This record gives sequence, C-alpha cells and structure tokens, in this order.
Amino acid sequence: MTQYQHVTSADTVLRDGTIKLHGPEGFEGMRKAGRLAAEILDEMANRVQPGVSTEELDRVVREMTLDGGAVPATLGYRGYAHSCCISINHVVCHGIPSPKVLKDGDIVNIDVTPLLDGWHGDTSRMYLVGDVPLKARRLVEVTHECMMLGIAQARPGARLGDIGAAIQAHAEAHRYGVVREFCGHGLGRLFHDAPEVVHAAQSGTGPELRPGMFMTIEPMINLGKPWVKLLSDGWTAVTRDKSLSAQFEHSIGITEDGCEIFTLSPKGLDKPPY
Repeated sequence: MTQYQHVTSADTVLRDGTIKLHGPEGFEGMRKAGRLAAEILDEMANRVQPGVSTEELDRVVREMTLDGGAVPATLGYRGYAHSCCISINHVVCHGIPSPKVLKDGDIVNIDVTPLLDGWHGDTSRMYLVGDVPLKARRLVEVTHECMMLGIAQARPGARLGDIGAAIQAHAEAHRYGVVREFCGHGLGRLFHDAPEVVHAAQSGTGPELRPGMFMTIEPMINLGKPWVKLLSDGWTAVTRDKSLSAQFEHSIGITEDGCEIFTLSPKGLDKPPY
C-alpha cells in the first residue's frame, strides 16, 4: 500500500519508500533550482557544435552551477566524477564526459542537476550537432512529444501508470522502443526518491497522484528495440542493437488542478532546433 508523507523544510527526509508531499516552500525551492538547471541547458544550445569535447561542456556546466550558488548533484554521487551526463547517439543515458569531440550529425543528451539551497533541479534536453539525418531528428521530436504527453497526464486523481501509458502509446505508434531499465523518480531535497516513474505502463495503475508530489518524467526512446546494456565503466548505458536513443526530462510538481513544470526554458529552448 502506497504511503504518503507531508514534509516541510524543517523535517529530516529519508529515502524510506514514502511519497513526499510538499507545500508552498517546497514549490518555491524547486522553481529556483529548476530555473538554474534550465538556464544551464539554454547555454548549452550555444556550445554544442562539431569539434567541441564533452569534457569542455561538462566544465561549463560545473562553472555555471557554482556561479549560480549551487553544486552539481552528480559530482561525487556514488563515485561519479563529473558535473553532468552527456549521452551521444546510441548511448541511452549516463554518458561520461571525456575528451571525445562531437561530430556533425550527432544527437546528444545533456542531463544536469544543480543542488540549490537543498533542492534538486533535474532536467535534460537533446541537441542536434550540425546536419542531422531526418530519422534522427524525427526520433528527437517524438521523444519530446512523449515527455509532454506524459506530463499532460500528471494531475491530482490520476494514476502514475497513466503517465507511462501515454508515453508508451505515442512511442510505439511510431515503432520506437521505450526503455524499461531506467525511469523517472521522485525528487526534492533528495536526488532520487519514491515513486519510480516508469515510461511504459498500463493506465489506471500505480499510486494516485496528489498535490505536492515532485517527480521527474524522462522517457528514453530508442529508434530500434527497447533493450539496453551497461558498459564496463558501470555508468554508460547503450542500446543493445546500437540504434539511436533520445531522452528529454523535466522536473514537475503536482498542483491542485494539474502540474507545474519547474525546468522550463526561460528562453523557450525546450526542444531543438534552437
């Protein structure tokens, strides 16, 4: 049975399986963290181009996060040594920044999570590098549509499964694969918390959505089959069939009559082309 817990900033929060319900103070904290995260990704639209290394992009993310009064939540998380994740082409998620440079035709996901005043702003976007083939651009477009269709289901009284059902239906209508091994999650003062937000589900199932719930919706959609494998570095997940993969992510909060997206771009740069 799902357990819910009303929390304030004065409470000690634990990853104990309960779904946290936040008040106005939490919403304000998430707005600030989410805006900083979105501003960082807005800057990436100017930086992502052929010949730029992913470690250079990671450096900019780190500097912008610190300049914004936050710290990168990924830096040191379970031993991770970078300020963001950068996933190129057939990398599904958790790509590690390196000296590798972006090439014309690449598609790339950049995932950032500044921790600002105790709140996590978790978001990612896709970027097109140079002249990208039509099939790759279409995958990126449909993945963004999947995320937004999932977010449209996020309202009080709905079920968590409604989000995944909407995402799965749209992706599979285009004959794309929906990744099952990774999912969205609750967040707030914790980076990863209950509930798990799966992106392939049956409508009407799962916990009830209630005002004050914070979560990410972050579908990973493959051009081919949905299956992934983890590389030997322990982080990088790739498609088993080496097909392209795309992902978008927003952090949201359930309101009294719908939901609020905390990580919208201040410049309207939420999906390419930028």
